[in-house]
Amino acid sequence: MKAISVLGSTGSIGTQTLQIAEEFPDQFRVVALTAGRNLSLLVQQIQRHQPELVALADPALLPVLKQHLEDLPADQRPAKAPELVAGPSGLNAAASWDTADLVVTGIVGCAGLLPTLAAIRAGKDLALANKETLIAAGPVVLPELKKSSSRLLPADSEHSAIFQCLQGTPWAENARLSTGVPTPGLRRIQLTASGGAFRDWEAADLEKATVADATRHPNWSMGRKITVDSATLMNKGLEVIEAHYLFGLDYDHIEIVIHPQSIIHSMIELADSSVLAQLGWPDMKLPILYCLSWPSRLETPWRRLDLTEVGQLTFRGPDTAKYPCMELAYAAGRAGGTMPAVLNAANEEAVAQFLDERIHFLDIPDLIETACERHKADFMDQPQLEDVLSVDQWARQAVREAVQRGTRRMTLPAVAA
Repeated sequence: MKAISVLGSTGSIGTQTLQIAEEFPDQFRVVALTAGRNLSLLVQQIQRHQPELVALADPALLPVLKQHLEDLPADQRPAKAPELVAGPSGLNAAASWDTADLVVTGIVGCAGLLPTLAAIRAGKDLALANKETLIAAGPVVLPELKKSSSRLLPADSEHSAIFQCLQGTPWAENARLSTGVPTPGLRRIQLTASGGAFRDWEAADLEKATVADATRHPNWSMGRKITVDSATLMNKGLEVIEAHYLFGLDYDHIEIVIHPQSIIHSMIELADSSVLAQLGWPDMKLPILYCLSWPSRLETPWRRLDLTEVGQLTFRGPDTAKYPCMELAYAAGRAGGTMPAVLNAANEEAVAQFLDERIHFLDIPDLIETACERHKADFMDQPQLEDVLSVDQWARQAVREAVQRGTRRMTLPAVAA
């Protein structure tokens, strides 16, 4: 039985991980949980999974959680009360918990970076769902991984697809992700993208795009931020940077392909020109399960893929005029150093400003590009952790200041409710 620690247990990745633990009680046991502010859900998770340790991001909520647990009827309390901790040290404790075999990193943003590093330094295997670990802090994380026995197993669908396709290749013999060494025999990666809310729009029509338009995904329901990232294709640009760090290919050999059906989750081309693809219904539980069970596969009762039901699989290249964020991501990735951290933070802040209807959709790439250009004067090629955290905060503030000064499309009525 594999013992798991779930960082961000009340978020999307965390809740799906715990659903899998419930479906396979003979395979997985939960030994540690961390959460933000959703205490009611956290209490239910504690009751159901009875972890050894529970950590809260905000120390001020610790007395509230204790009271919630004390107020439970006697027959609904955990058989053994978990140890309760909070703050950065508490999150790090959960990430490096002694009995954990695998740590699922579901904390969003740079808040998840420090506990992820704690897990690596403790030699834990990780199911990696926190993109900042490699996108913002790749130059910091890679040296730590080289000193550690940790293995990073990608929990997002695209990188999991690549990881699955590589099984059986020479690289799979040691499965050491993120060492910065090129993957043997791997010639090309193709990351598939749905195309987002505007995949069938002309680039010129984006002047009319509203928040409601950008957050209406054609394939499935996701959080508002990631849905906007899908609409700009920044989500795929960030995945390109992450793939570079995970699998060691240069940016000229990592491509983006629009695949509207979202059935092929990514493809690899090997040295002999063979192309391998991983297919399945769009469901995050599958890549999470593969992280948890790797190197084994578990039998599931989940819905089987029926290609006759899908009907057709189509592909096209992305329109760079419609998706300028994609080119910004490639440029930041090639620059390396602190530039991807600035790109990521500027994007998060710009998307937040758009969702609050302070800017227009087309202002998002402009604000990101401006932040990246300004950062060139302070660029660091080999940053330390403190440098990454510092430029992250700087980029967010730079975007906020740019919005306060006003941007060229802010007055358009398209962003009105």
